[in-house]
Amino acid sequence: MKIDRVHAQRAFAAYTAHYNAADPKVKLKIDHTYRVAALCARIARSLSLPPEDVDLAWLCGLLHDVGRFEQLRRYNTFIDAQSVSHAALSVQVLFDEGRIRDYVDDPAEDALLCTAVEWHSAFRLPEKLDARTRTFSQLLRDADKIDILRVNVETPLEEIYNVSTVALRQSPVTPAVLDAFYEHHCVLHSLKKYPADNVVGHASLVFELCYPESLRIVDEQGWLWRLLDFKTDNPATAAAFTAVTAEMHRWLGEHGAAGPHGSH
Repeated sequence: MKIDRVHAQRAFAAYTAHYNAADPKVKLKIDHTYRVAALCARIARSLSLPPEDVDLAWLCGLLHDVGRFEQLRRYNTFIDAQSVSHAALSVQVLFDEGRIRDYVDDPAEDALLCTAVEWHSAFRLPEKLDARTRTFSQLLRDADKIDILRVNVETPLEEIYNVSTVALRQSPVTPAVLDAFYEHHCVLHSLKKYPADNVVGHASLVFELCYPESLRIVDEQGWLWRLLDFKTDNPATAAAFTAVTAEMHRWLGEHGAAGPHGSH
């Protein structure tokens, strides 16, 4: 299926123009979307996918967070637990309302695109996916996780988590969150009780990355290490982050990335 990237990007720009671009949260998601699309394409190229599939991966990234803008307008938050599943809202906007045709005329890949968007932020992909759909879903999930690290560095954590600086700097880390981290998998939202838990949880996304190129990008960009350089006034939290950072260095070295100064 032929994808016209310029046409699709214009459709995205036209859709987001209905929202207040002066709002930093709107701009945040627009910028995030373009970066995720580019990352999807880069990871797809690393797998030697044909050019049409690289473009399809890019389109997955462009579409994945379309529902975020309506989520913000309706609920004034990006926190799904306090509003609605942004992935489900993205599916509604694109496929229930038919806006997918603004991006691509051919419906040949609608099922794949719908599945990738619907499951991009889920804790786990469903078991019964065909190999092609699973690949594109994993590509999108990797790219999204990688850029979430950046967003959590560039955007004040107080703004992301809706907490005061005092609460953030005094925050403990929940033992169950640390347990999940050391088990090397994503942290369930239900385990998070304190602001610092979110930082550990976002760092743990690295354990779920599927492709070697994704780990190379994390190493290359360095946002992970800046995220883990967490400023805290809580001695126990400081000790926890020192240990978490050491474990992440060890794990990445073992899995083909050597930390912030690694080479490939």
